[in-house]
Amino acid sequence: MSKVEAETIGLAVGTAARPRSRAATPRQVLAMVSVGICLANLDLFIVNVGLPNIAQEFRGASLEDLSWILNGYAIVYAALLVFFGRLAERHSRNLSFLLGVALFTAASAACALAPNVELLVAARIAQAAGAALMTPTSIGLLLASFPPDQRAGAVRTWTAVGGLAAALGPLAGGVLVTFDWRWIFIVNVPIGLVALIVGWLKLPEVPGHEVPRPSSWAALLVTCGIGALTLAIVKANDWGWGSRGVVLGFAIAAFSLAAFTWHCLNSKNPFVDPALFKVRPFTGATFVMAPYSAAFGAMLLSVALWEQTVWGWSALKTGLAIAPGPLLVPFTSLLFARRLIARFGAAAVVSAGIASFAGGLTIWATWLGIEPNMPAFVVGMMFTGIGVGLTFPTLMGVGAGSLPPSSFATGSGVINMIRQAALAIGVAIFVAILATPVSMTERIAAFHRGWWIMIAITIAGFVPNYLFIRRKADR
Repeated sequence: MSKVEAETIGLAVGTAARPRSRAATPRQVLAMVSVGICLANLDLFIVNVGLPNIAQEFRGASLEDLSWILNGYAIVYAALLVFFGRLAERHSRNLSFLLGVALFTAASAACALAPNVELLVAARIAQAAGAALMTPTSIGLLLASFPPDQRAGAVRTWTAVGGLAAALGPLAGGVLVTFDWRWIFIVNVPIGLVALIVGWLKLPEVPGHEVPRPSSWAALLVTCGIGALTLAIVKANDWGWGSRGVVLGFAIAAFSLAAFTWHCLNSKNPFVDPALFKVRPFTGATFVMAPYSAAFGAMLLSVALWEQTVWGWSALKTGLAIAPGPLLVPFTSLLFARRLIARFGAAAVVSAGIASFAGGLTIWATWLGIEPNMPAFVVGMMFTGIGVGLTFPTLMGVGAGSLPPSSFATGSGVINMIRQAALAIGVAIFVAILATPVSMTERIAAFHRGWWIMIAITIAGFVPNYLFIRRKADR
């Protein structure tokens, strides 16, 4: 993120911070809001490793039911990220941030105490709401606390910390699950309580300002649309593709998303401004992000299930084997992506990221079998990690950086919303692929088939990258 970009976000998020007695320094504010983004990003990935252990305790729960532990979080987080971001602009940022932390902490405790899958999914949805409130308000606090010439560095640090938390998710999940899967949620509670106390005492006051209230109906429509689409895909094998429930799910999804599109095209205060998509690089980044994120979500689920259900590895061993890939994401992003963009252009870097990610999946689809093959798995994991590190930050930079200053924050929120929605759809597709096998041979074939499908979905991103980003964004 450039210095100019960080400054424009600062203008968008509102008034500068009002110092309080004993108020935190800018660096202390950075540390406090980083706790929020760490909790949100860590919990996005930590649950994948614990899913088989949760299944063992809740006997009778199908993979389709368990997938909503992931998808419920991703769908609600996607739908509320833009909504809460715009709504929070009307209110005090420090109080909105603390409300998000409180909701996330309470929901984490509810997850740890959940006696069945249904209540666990409900608590995860509450977690997602807290995370969706923490994320935009944390960056609002951050940029209001730092002087303009230091904002770019603060945002890079905030982003890197969040990326590192996401990267450590599988490893942390593996360690905690060795005690009990409930610890992956319990660990959030003391961290959240400390953040609440320190934040209440130390965070500077950042008042809100008058902006149009976002449409609650639009948020509900996009949530229903993505949720119904995900449900129909997940249940298609169980209920039948032509069953009344699946057809109804697709119909509700089509109606809800069409109504959401109509709102955006005709409302004076659209939830997503259609003018954003008149900017070709932004459109290209969005169209690449959607299939890439779907494949990414499927990949995260598949590796945890493969190692524990096919190879019979423990959660700790699974987390350790997965760790090299996620750890390469911030490393690649921070050390190499910017230099490569400067030399070869954004489109070339995105193409390299797509090829690397697809290459990792190809290694698994070609070389992994019933006998454990740690070298092939780790090499594939490293290829996917490098691919993510090259692609995701580059797409975010191209998408948001191509917009006018007044639309930078909104554009970033829209890309993240699409990213999270695609994650849920990718998980749903992979769950549908894995739903039918009975024997181990059929199960392995289903994994391979799923990886090949995800390779095709990933490669589809080459088309919008070539049509919309090539040359245009590079200039």
